[in-house]
Amino acid sequence: MRWNRQRIKELPAFTVNEMLVVLLLTTIVVGMAFAVLQLVQQQMHGIDRNYEQSTELNLLRQSLWVDFNQSDGIWYDDQANTLLFTNEINEVTYQLLEDRIVKDRDTFQIALKGQAFFFRGITKAQGEIDALDFSTEKRHGAQRLFVFKKNAATSYLNE
Repeated sequence: MRWNRQRIKELPAFTVNEMLVVLLLTTIVVGMAFAVLQLVQQQMHGIDRNYEQSTELNLLRQSLWVDFNQSDGIWYDDQANTLLFTNEINEVTYQLLEDRIVKDRDTFQIALKGQAFFFRGITKAQGEIDALDFSTEKRHGAQRLFVFKKNAATSYLNE
């Protein structure tokens, strides 16, 4: 019996070595893409933190500015570490804590590094004030916050 040899037709295809090289290159490219994605995510988280800190400080600045300009009198109590804003309709209290500032039901997550209070340009440790100067810690951008108001006639009469 004679074996009939048929010619085996070769199909164009990749070899196993070529496929391994393609897989290796694909793995390297995907790994680099994930590394770049991780760097971008870290940058975005940093931007988000900076935005939150800036927003928190701006909200405190706005709140203090509104209360300063709506109040007839502002008093600082050194013992209780509180600010009291009063007018004929309303009283607002700010509690200055170590790592935050609490205004009635609002809380500002800002840690103060330094604080100074003034009345008619003179530094005051306690009593009626018409300006304040806060400086934040480095984690909050080491920024300064200065708020003041024009005094009403009653402030000069109460001296």
